[in-house]
Amino acid sequence: MSQVQTRPKVGLFATCLVDLFRPSVGFSAVKLIEDAGCDVHVPIAQTCCGQPAYNSGDTKDTRDLAKQVIEQFEGFDYVVAPSGSCGAMLKMHYPELFKGDALWEERCRRFSDKVFELVSFLTDVRGMTEVEVRLDRTVTYHDSCSGLRELGISKQPRALLSSVEGLELKEMAGSDVCCGFGGTFCVKYPDISGKIVSKKTAMISETGAELLLAGDMGCLMNMAGKLKREGSTIEVRHVAEVLAGMTDSRPIAGSGK
Repeated sequence: MSQVQTRPKVGLFATCLVDLFRPSVGFSAVKLIEDAGCDVHVPIAQTCCGQPAYNSGDTKDTRDLAKQVIEQFEGFDYVVAPSGSCGAMLKMHYPELFKGDALWEERCRRFSDKVFELVSFLTDVRGMTEVEVRLDRTVTYHDSCSGLRELGISKQPRALLSSVEGLELKEMAGSDVCCGFGGTFCVKYPDISGKIVSKKTAMISETGAELLLAGDMGCLMNMAGKLKREGSTIEVRHVAEVLAGMTDSRPIAGSGK
């Protein structure tokens, strides 16, 4: 008697910026996760991961938000976020919030153990090695700080991008250098943030690439806004849109031609 194979149930943590500014990233994420053999669910009652409050020292509100997120997602086999920043908050910092809490510490650990950033989930968990899409463009890739330093995401997006027919990756100098966004950092220190992103867009432009990619909407919006103000024709997109073959929407910030 053959055993029925069940598809893993994945809860998509959409993130605030994707929900409010770039829904196409969410749709792209759903397609990619389904292509990886999973069923995707998007809990309607999900909310912010709490990172802005956490970075501002508001532990109480962060814990309240974290409890709501855990309650919404703990019934899934995996929790996947199209953001290294939000993914790191859920996976790395939630356990810090509940350390020593008799009611929530173990519950949070079980939740955080099944949290993954999107591209890392596709490659490291589901074993995806290629995508069947084509894009005749030259691109460059920015390594977002949280994804790179907290979750070790660097080779994974490049591996999948290398399978995109017609795509040429041009690495920028300092691809792992911060873009200056830093969440609330850019609000608290706008002058410093502005200088950092100016250096970043110079590195991007030097590659001669037509398209800038990254895995975090905060970074992408920051860089896209600066490129637009500089009059650059470089387009900006989330890497998921390219990997899913869903690049019909306008570039982020309307940047590019």
